[in-house]
Amino acid sequence: MVVSTPQFVTDTKGERISVILPIRSYERMLEELEDMEDVRLYDEAKREDNGEYVLFSDYLKNRRQHV
Repeated sequence: MVVSTPQFVTDTKGERISVILPIRSYERMLEELEDMEDVRLYDEAKREDNGEYVLFSDYLKNRRQHV
């Protein structure tokens, strides 16, 4: 991720409290965070995989019966 020329907002003591980024850098950062979340969810699903599978058609039938 490349962040170009961030600007910082400081408090009265000179401590950084906020950052101002170019919109493109912000959008790229959000995209990368979403990608990382997708990877995390995939890894979690793989860990929880017990090898059992349900056909989508069976899932739909079962779902309709419980509505």
